[in-house]
Amino acid sequence: MTVAEQLAEMKQNIKTACRKCERNPEEIRIIAVTKYVSIDRTLEAIESGVNDLGENRKEEFLKKHERIGDQATWHFIGSLQSRKVKDVIHQIDYLHSLDRKSLAKEIQKRADKTIPCFIQVNVSGEESKHGLHPDDVEEFIESINDYDKIKIVGLMTMAPHVEHEEELRAVFRKLRALRDIIRDRNLPHAPCEHLSMGMSNDYTIAIEEGATHIRVGSSLVG
Repeated sequence: MTVAEQLAEMKQNIKTACRKCERNPEEIRIIAVTKYVSIDRTLEAIESGVNDLGENRKEEFLKKHERIGDQATWHFIGSLQSRKVKDVIHQIDYLHSLDRKSLAKEIQKRADKTIPCFIQVNVSGEESKHGLHPDDVEEFIESINDYDKIKIVGLMTMAPHVEHEEELRAVFRKLRALRDIIRDRNLPHAPCEHLSMGMSNDYTIAIEEGATHIRVGSSLVG
């Protein structure tokens, strides 16, 4: 299928999911994850109406950014090593994987503009996943109160690969509840309005549970 065909199908699925939970489909931001995708296929996605691209490795991100530039909004969605911040921080528009103080310090040191960041939260507790423990998120946010190069716009998580829908929903609901607590504090540096959750296999469930940003690869550009 062409990217245009897959995008049309995805938008229909999003409409169906939003209808179930009485949401506006316009609230959902589709991030095309292009980490295993050629530059030509990525350009096809842009021509089809995809505005947001997600990459998780520095080298691939820089290669695509050099070719595509500001034709897209760039989301760095993978774990970012502190020593690599200087290489990507001036090209990205959003970071979805802020999860430690050392990374925040490096962003503060290197960035020449305020970077909208999602805090990555390991809701499922899997050892293989990065992210803060849910109980540590508020304290972390307070610890970077004076970092003017970072704005916490939301929370991000990766759900486990399980077949039981209720397990997925439980993870998404926990992240939403945590987001609500932080958002309601009205912190200037952490408005925390958004939820980056849901991938190709579970994005409709994530939307029903409150996702505002979905990160999809194989079902859109694969």
